Amino acid sequence: MEIKVRAYEENDLPEVIAIWNEIVEEGNAFPQEEPLTYETGKSFFAAQTYNAVAINAETGKICGCYILHPNNVGRCSHICNASYAVSSECRGYHLGEKLVMDCLVQAKQHGFGVLQFNAVVATNIHARHLYERLGFTQLGTIPKGFRMKDGHYEDICPYYHKL
Repeated sequence: MEIKVRAYEENDLPEVIAIWNEIVEEGNAFPQEEPLTYETGKSFFAAQTYNAVAINAETGKICGCYILHPNNVGRCSHICNASYAVSSECRGYHLGEKLVMDCLVQAKQHGFGVLQFNAVVATNIHARHLYERLGFTQLGTIPKGFRMKDGHYEDICPYYHKL
């Protein structure tokens, strides 16, 4: 599968919402608990500094996406945060790597100096291995920092990468 990453466009919204909601409904990675509607999704993606989509070049179908935004304000506004979503039917094709690599470039182009992930669930081994392979540094572990869909708590691992 040949994957191209490009800037999000508003007409991508229905596919991007579907992919985002799949992750929300799995309940093991994103902090959101409520799925996005068309209206809330439009506002959510419009509020980001940058959004991108991963597209199957052969079919034109969107397979994944990411959001990029400041992690904080003022004196910490040089630190950004991002979240990635890959459709379950497209996992295993290294889309996450393509999304993170593009995000690192976009973050720097948007003037950020550090990309930080606040809450990588410790059991999300694939994401953690990817981040470490790409040069991210784990900052520690926050015990029971994430409530899973079934109600039990898992540790979270913050990561950062200088841009």
